[in-house]
Amino acid sequence: MSDSAIAVSGLRKTYGDKVVLDGIDLDVRAGTIFALLGPNGAGKTTTVNVLSTVLKADGGSVRVAGHDVATEAEAVRAAIGVTGQVDELLTGQENLQLVVDRHGIPAEDGKLAIAGLLERLELVAHKPVSTYSSGMRRKLDLAMTLVGNPEIIFLDEPTTGLDPRSRRTMWSIIRDLVADGVTIFLTTQYLEEADQLADRIAVLDQGRLVAQGTPDELKRQLPGTHVRLRFTNISRLDAAARLFPGSTPDRAALILRVPSDGGTKSLRALLDTLDEYAISADEFSVHTPDLDDVLLALTGHTTEALPK
Repeated sequence: MSDSAIAVSGLRKTYGDKVVLDGIDLDVRAGTIFALLGPNGAGKTTTVNVLSTVLKADGGSVRVAGHDVATEAEAVRAAIGVTGQVDELLTGQENLQLVVDRHGIPAEDGKLAIAGLLERLELVAHKPVSTYSSGMRRKLDLAMTLVGNPEIIFLDEPTTGLDPRSRRTMWSIIRDLVADGVTIFLTTQYLEEADQLADRIAVLDQGRLVAQGTPDELKRQLPGTHVRLRFTNISRLDAAARLFPGSTPDRAALILRVPSDGGTKSLRALLDTLDEYAISADEFSVHTPDLDDVLLALTGHTTEALPK
């Protein structure tokens, strides 16, 4: 495989009159973690479905693991792993055996592969998946994608619903996979997850790619430190926004971001201004730019405003 695990140029997808993907360009390097971010309805799931051959593109070119998804779909499917295959009525071992059979792996090799994955991911073999914790269910789902030793794995919201400890365990597993040369294409609603894991990030909004770069590159696009004010209603938010030119309101989350150097003098002046106009904020905090700020600046939404 070349240095590009996934190469996308001018990708378009429409449903009737609705343009879902409007000329997307992506280049995912082999052996890296690539995160696709964006608000609900941005086109993330459609992108993954095209790359994994579930959907056909309406325009552009897409190569995955060196193969054209339109003309070499079987070769693409042989090179990738996609989560979301777990049958909760079966045991962990039975789920893995199904995938072994699907790949046509010889019995003895399959037995060794299953045993290795159960041990590697610390999975319970003989209990129904319906009795698994959320974390164990997610790990089984990942184990099932690993049966065929894929070059590229698509992870769709891999840690949604997990507690912090289980989430960090999953992060460690993902990093180990990349260390072994696997390429990870990640979609996630947790921006800390993208910040911690991704080598590069692309941001989609309404079917268009609005930014692409490393987490640090994206954060450097924004001004420095800012004050974040949360209000109890829209009228207070709007009144405060009028007082501070250059501030950025997030009406869905009732948050106002005000550029600031974070020093005590400027903070005191900001609070004095609010007091002068009898505007009270429910919460007050000082922040350096993070991926939440990037998403807000690029799309007008943050994960605080998105359903979990």
